[in-house]
Amino acid sequence: MKILVTGATGYIGKRLIPFLVNKGHHVICVVRDKLRAEKYFFEEDLISVVEADFLKPETLANIPEDIDVAYYLIHSMSNSSKNFQSLEEKCAVNFKNRLEQTNTKQVIYLSGITNEEQLSKHLSSRKNVEEILQSKVYALTIFKAGIIVGSGSSSFEIIRDLVEKLPFMIAPKWLNTKTQPIAVRDVLNFLFKAAGKRSLFNKSYDIFGPEILTYKQMLLQFAEVRQLKRYILTVPVMTAKLSSYWLYFVTSTSYKLASSLVDSMGVQIIGKPSHINNLMNISPIAYKEAVTLAFEKIEQNGIISSWKDSLVSSGRLRSNLHKYVNVPSYGCFKDFKKRSIKNTEQTLNKIWSIGGENGWYYGNFLWRIRGYIDKLFGGIGLRRGRTNPDQLDAGDALDFWRVIYADKSKQKLLLYAEMRLPGEAWLEFKIENKILKQTATFRPRGIWGRLYWYSVLPFHGFIFNGMINKLANA
Repeated sequence: MKILVTGATGYIGKRLIPFLVNKGHHVICVVRDKLRAEKYFFEEDLISVVEADFLKPETLANIPEDIDVAYYLIHSMSNSSKNFQSLEEKCAVNFKNRLEQTNTKQVIYLSGITNEEQLSKHLSSRKNVEEILQSKVYALTIFKAGIIVGSGSSSFEIIRDLVEKLPFMIAPKWLNTKTQPIAVRDVLNFLFKAAGKRSLFNKSYDIFGPEILTYKQMLLQFAEVRQLKRYILTVPVMTAKLSSYWLYFVTSTSYKLASSLVDSMGVQIIGKPSHINNLMNISPIAYKEAVTLAFEKIEQNGIISSWKDSLVSSGRLRSNLHKYVNVPSYGCFKDFKKRSIKNTEQTLNKIWSIGGENGWYYGNFLWRIRGYIDKLFGGIGLRRGRTNPDQLDAGDALDFWRVIYADKSKQKLLLYAEMRLPGEAWLEFKIENKILKQTATFRPRGIWGRLYWYSVLPFHGFIFNGMINKLANA
C-alpha cells in the first residue's frame, strides 16, 4: 500500500516507518523541515519525503492523492503556546480537508485514553481531534493509549531520572493515581497491524498493558529492575505548581512539559476492555518486562527516537532548522580558534561524541555550573544529554544545544544554543585541510546581551581553548 505518515520525525513516527517499509509498503513521510528527516529516508526506495506544515494549508498540496492509508501522529505535550488546543484543532482540520481530496481509505490516529469527566487540557484536546478527524470520505481507526514505556519516551526517561538519582523521595499525592502503562513495541504493533484492516474501520479502541499500577508502583518496579532500593513518601501538601517544579529540577524535562505531565497525572487512566487484543493477536507485555527491554536497547545504543529530540522539549526553537544554518555575522561577537590536527578521523569521532556522558572535554565543572544556572532561570540545563553516544543528526538534542547541521563527510558540525540567553548563540566545528576551526558566535539582544558576552569572556577563553586542544590532539 501507499501509506502517509505524519509526525515522521516524532517519537512514534520514527519507529513505525521501518515496520511499514519492511512489510513492502511505500511510505510517504511528511516533515516540516527536510533537514530533520532521517538520512535513510532519502536512501530507501520505498520512502518519499514531503515537506508540509499542517498549520499552513497552502503547503499541503505537496501531499499526493494516491494514498491508501494515513497515520495521524501529530500532537504536543508542550504548554509552550497558550492556545495549543486551537493549534492542534487547526492542524486536524487542515489534515482532514486535504485527506478528503485524496484517495485515502483509512486514517489511523493515536490518541490518549479518556475515561474521566474531568480531563486534562491535553487529553481534552486529543478527544477534540478525534471528533474532528471523523469523515464520510475515509474510515477512521482510533487507538487510545495511556503511559507509553520505551527507551527514549518521556515517561521512561523521567522515571529513570527520579529512580536513579533519588534514594528517598518526598513526592506529590498524584503518585497514587492509577494508570495502565503499555510498552512502545505493543503500541507499534497495534498501529502497524491496523493498516488496511477493514474490521477496524470507524472503530475506536483503548490499548493498554496487562497491569493497573499507580505511578508510585511504577517507580518502585523500575527500581527493582535496576536493582536499586528506593523509598517514597507521598505528601498531600504539594500544589500542581510545586509538583511541576519538583519534576523540573530533578529530571531532564522542561518546566512546560513538567507542568503538562502534572496536569495529566492527576487523572486516572484505565483502559476500557475490548476484544482488540484477540482481534489483532497481540498480547501486551507487563511493565517490568517493558522496562527491561528498554534498557537492552539503551545498552546496545539502539534508541531509535527520543522525546528530547522534539523541538518542543525546550520551546526555544519553534520553526524550521534551516533558518539557523546560516550563522549571522553582522552585529555578532565571535570566539574563533584553529589548530592543526593529528588524525582527522579520530578528531571527527571525538567531535561527534561531544556532550552527554562524555562531557565537553575541558572545564566540565563550568559547563555543569552553567547548566544549573540555566535551570534556575527556567531553562533546560544539561540533563537532556544525547540520544546516541556517537551519532548526531540535524534536530537532535545535545545537552542545552540543538544540532542544526551534522555531516561527517563534509567534516562540519553546527550547534544552536537552547539555554536561557540574552541573545542567540551558535557553536561550529569544521575541519579544512587538517585544520580544526572552532567558532562560537553570539548575537546579543540589547545591552544585557553585550554585558553577558563580556562577563563570560574569561571563561570562554579557558573552556574553548581547552576544548579545541583536546579535540585537535585526539
